[in-house]
Amino acid sequence: MSTAPIHPVLLCGGSGTRLWPLSRKSYPKQFSPLMGEVSLFQASALRLHAAGYAAPMIVTGDPFRFIVTEQLAAVEIAPQAILIEPEGRNTAPAVLAAALSLDPDAVMLVAPSDHVIPDAQGFRAAVAAALPRAESGDLVTFGIAPDRPETGYGYLELGPGADPAAASPQPLARFVEKPDAAAAREMLSAGRYLWNAGIFLFTAGAIVAAYRTHAPDMVGAVGDAVTGATPDLGFTRLAPGPWGRAGDISIDYAIMERADGLAVMPYAGRWSDLGDWDAVRRESGADAAGTVAAGQATAIDCTDTLLRAEGRDMELVGIGLTDIVAVATGDAVLVAHRSQTQRVKEAVAALKAKGAKQAEAFPVDHRPWGWFETLALGDRFQVKRIVVHPGAALSLQSHHHRSEHWIVVEGTARVTVDDSVRLLTENESVYIPLGAVHRMENPGKVPMALIEVQTGRYLGEDDIVRYEDVYART
Repeated sequence: MSTAPIHPVLLCGGSGTRLWPLSRKSYPKQFSPLMGEVSLFQASALRLHAAGYAAPMIVTGDPFRFIVTEQLAAVEIAPQAILIEPEGRNTAPAVLAAALSLDPDAVMLVAPSDHVIPDAQGFRAAVAAALPRAESGDLVTFGIAPDRPETGYGYLELGPGADPAAASPQPLARFVEKPDAAAAREMLSAGRYLWNAGIFLFTAGAIVAAYRTHAPDMVGAVGDAVTGATPDLGFTRLAPGPWGRAGDISIDYAIMERADGLAVMPYAGRWSDLGDWDAVRRESGADAAGTVAAGQATAIDCTDTLLRAEGRDMELVGIGLTDIVAVATGDAVLVAHRSQTQRVKEAVAALKAKGAKQAEAFPVDHRPWGWFETLALGDRFQVKRIVVHPGAALSLQSHHHRSEHWIVVEGTARVTVDDSVRLLTENESVYIPLGAVHRMENPGKVPMALIEVQTGRYLGEDDIVRYEDVYART
């Protein structure tokens, strides 16, 4: 067996809606601490931060690039590279871009960044068991031992003579689409099916060869996008023109369902893709009655129920509930029967159709330098709380339609107003006149927080003229 490291490739460009209202387009579930103190993305990176593994390669979208770097820095992991997709094109182009960015002999472990795998050591042992097959040129997919007739997952049918409990890769007969309830029960009883985890192990050369055979047009488009990529603040931006020619298709459909030399590595440990809120309930340590009360939530005589409240000023109470999911955030509440949680995306579509901002955006707006939230909003005023990371700075800018008052409440701010630069500490304030060129920076070692009061006839975020911006925004 080779001593070369395995290269983790974490896919985190998705903006799934199945865990709305906690997961939204502007801040999807992989970046939320759904199952503990760290986010699902951080947990995925930590799981593969071990001996025998190279630094991770991340494939994500432009809106999430600074969230990725911030969250990796928080767990002290430096990425090998962060590839920025010009637009989401599903997993097939993303995996190919990563493969073309590596040496052909490099072994890639491709994994979504929003899965729950509690036993990191056990999972790495399964990867080690599959490594010889990958190094020999085969394409290995990982299958999860099913414990219920799940209709939310695709399945893998094992080949003749395969052992679903084996500790080594097994023959794979075919991929099976998400079944209905009757078919799922039949597959569970048959004992020769595993859940499709969407995790893959292969060499970069082997998967590129499979693309050349089964998706040659994609090789040309993605290859040009990689060749034409440009560096940007430590990120690698794939060229948008050729990227737009790549098909919008998953790696399962484009390659894995057509390729030869396939094997499946069974994994019997706990795993979940947290595909709906009932999956969150199952993975969150329910009480004897099957109920989970998370955050600021209280359950009284509830059975098989999830109550989850997000926010310091939110209290959620359930009394006498059975088979209910209730999730409350600062600006939205979801209540659903436990059997209907796969339909949450229908609710998001309905909200989007009526123009509700809660469909996609959070009250907390994450930016490269930190985040802000609106505390009060009127016709001619807005009050925000703004938090700036240590060492970060906002762009040098001005406004056509509003003036601002800044009051520092935590830390120290360096404030530029036209030709004046001064330091403000807690309980000090400054006035930014209409049209003044200004900037705020955090020169300290701890987060800086301030209250901003905007006044004027137009308060939209697009009333910003940027003169200097290290984040390359226009």
